[in-house]
Amino acid sequence: MKNTRKANISDIEELSGLFDQYRIFYHKVSDIPAAENFLKERILNQDSEIFVAQEEDKLIGFVQLYPIFSSTRMKRYWLLNDLYVNDQYRGKGYSKQLIEEAKELCKSSDACGVLLETGKSNDIGNQLYPACGFKLYDSVNFYEWSNPEE
Repeated sequence: MKNTRKANISDIEELSGLFDQYRIFYHKVSDIPAAENFLKERILNQDSEIFVAQEEDKLIGFVQLYPIFSSTRMKRYWLLNDLYVNDQYRGKGYSKQLIEEAKELCKSSDACGVLLETGKSNDIGNQLYPACGFKLYDSVNFYEWSNPEE
């Protein structure tokens, strides 16, 4: 039974609460008004694709993907940037359903793939992603430059 769908502007208030929980999980300070503004901008500007999982009429999880491009393949990739399911609903297959939405987006947009990054200590994610068909590439180095003014 499919319990996922594309998010829309009417989901913003409830989605912002989930997004805030996600940010708190990653040790950020709670800020629901900023989360609401951020998500509203993403949806209105079509900067990202957001899919939500729901049980009955309650949103319980989401996945957010951003478009990026591969010059060598001359196609779009989707960056699976955010995946979150409320801890009360974990272990019920919602994450897999959200990942399936990401794969369907990839296919329907003629993209060449979905990329993601997760921490080496994320035991659940490091089991989930291979189980959903993702391959771990350990032959590349990932580098980041952070703005010192940030």
